[in-house]
Amino acid sequence: MCRSVTAGARSLFKCHIDQDTASRPAREVTAHEVAALVRRVREAGKERAAGVLRSYLSAAFNAAKRAPFDSALPADLIAFGLEHNPVDAIPAIAVQRGDRTLAAGELRAYIGHLLRIGHETGPELADMALLLALYAGGQRMAQLLRAKVGDFDQDTATLRLWDGKGKRTQPREHLLPLAPHAAGMVAALVERAKARETERAKQEGRAPELAGLWLFSTHGRVATNPETVSNRAAEVCAGIGGAAFNVRDIRRTVETMLAGLGISKDTRAQLLSHGISGVQAAHYDRHAYTDEKRAALVTWEARLAAIVQAERQPANVRHLRAA
Repeated sequence: MCRSVTAGARSLFKCHIDQDTASRPAREVTAHEVAALVRRVREAGKERAAGVLRSYLSAAFNAAKRAPFDSALPADLIAFGLEHNPVDAIPAIAVQRGDRTLAAGELRAYIGHLLRIGHETGPELADMALLLALYAGGQRMAQLLRAKVGDFDQDTATLRLWDGKGKRTQPREHLLPLAPHAAGMVAALVERAKARETERAKQEGRAPELAGLWLFSTHGRVATNPETVSNRAAEVCAGIGGAAFNVRDIRRTVETMLAGLGISKDTRAQLLSHGISGVQAAHYDRHAYTDEKRAALVTWEARLAAIVQAERQPANVRHLRAA
């Protein structure tokens, strides 16, 4: 099949495209086969994943189809010999707009579950990813999991992510000037990755390669799969009970609460890296929003601290109204 896909799509293809289809020439794949792949994901209850799979497959086939005529596309794609896109016959799956947000009590339970208060070993790697996405202002999980050791500037406590969503030909640099708690989490992940690589390099008799290490990786070879983290979020949700939620609902909760804290729409857009388009954003607005994003994250961490602290307050304490 066509290999013109982004790194973010590879994980989806690996999970949902069988080996027989993946190993065949792209020009031999039929619309019926693609429809069966998409239907299987949809019938498994993964409506959004089915829509994204269909979208990624369509983009990959279209790239190979246009390659002979579009000089901006790699010449390697011409060899696929595609003359039609089998995905064209399959209707797009509309993304259902969500409206679920967590209340403060639910968010407190979510954080407590991830922190595993009193647990000797502390949070697992997937839990750390969920916590960092929350404390860093509701970041997209796929982007966060692609972060590497070299993307963190410890002197300025700034984490660099790459936003490839939309119709961008190149990912957009997304800088996060982290507040102290989130910065501490990233610093710990950096030390974890470096320690594991140093030990591995020592055993293999070579110099350690530190800058390119994944922040989130079980064995250091590949980045943690976003689906692994999403599945962990589902487990946490089930453990808490109540109405279901997912990682997108957490992101929506963060933005909703930030708005409630008085953080402007422009700053929220920069912080969550969405809605940044149009002539003004693309050609004229070169302000980095660093101070605004840092102030917003400091305010956000203070809000999260207040939410967590409410749980630890003794039940017999009563606030006395001032005379």
